[in-house]
Amino acid sequence: MSADDWLTDTRASYDTVADSYLDFTREALAGSPLLRGVLALFAEAARDVGGPVADIGCGPGLITSHLHGLGLDAFGVDLSPRMVELAARQYPDLRFHVGSMTDLALADDSVGGVLAFYSIIHVPDHEVPTVLTHFRRVLRPGGVVMLGFHVGDRVRLKTEGYGGHPMSLHVHRRPVERVAGRLRDAGFTIEAQVLLGPDDEVPGGMLIARTGS
Repeated sequence: MSADDWLTDTRASYDTVADSYLDFTREALAGSPLLRGVLALFAEAARDVGGPVADIGCGPGLITSHLHGLGLDAFGVDLSPRMVELAARQYPDLRFHVGSMTDLALADDSVGGVLAFYSIIHVPDHEVPTVLTHFRRVLRPGGVVMLGFHVGDRVRLKTEGYGGHPMSLHVHRRPVERVAGRLRDAGFTIEAQVLLGPDDEVPGGMLIARTGS
């Protein structure tokens, strides 16, 4: 599958489910104190660096808004125009725009933090280095990245999503050690590693890493 193919499929799938996804995730943070805690760790680290924080794969903007509430100058980027439209409607005081993490339209050294919250799960293995290189490029010296992802070691094709709508995209589950290794290869130093729901069928991995100063 070419880069254009998987990006096109991902964009179309999330455009299709965007409205249902908004309803599905509206209270996601309210019932997840541990997740809020990990996001607070990221926010504290990014606040020390200074500058804006990019929420890459922001969806309808819930996490972007949460980061803003934690005192960050957060803005959102998403591949799906419909997701961006919903985010801008939900949070009109925040900034959102359409973009791809494989060709991130942000200036070098322009942000203090990058959050990719379960948004790398659709990125093919061969594209992950490109994505992480972009993250490092746009971060200021000492900048912080946080990745959230499904933990495991398999890829499945998702054909139906939120609200029963059709989707066609691959979902990657990756071992924490593999994702950490990719970050190190891209020039990051791992600062925190959290495994949420280790007894769940699909645990959640959270890695916070920093560029060199």
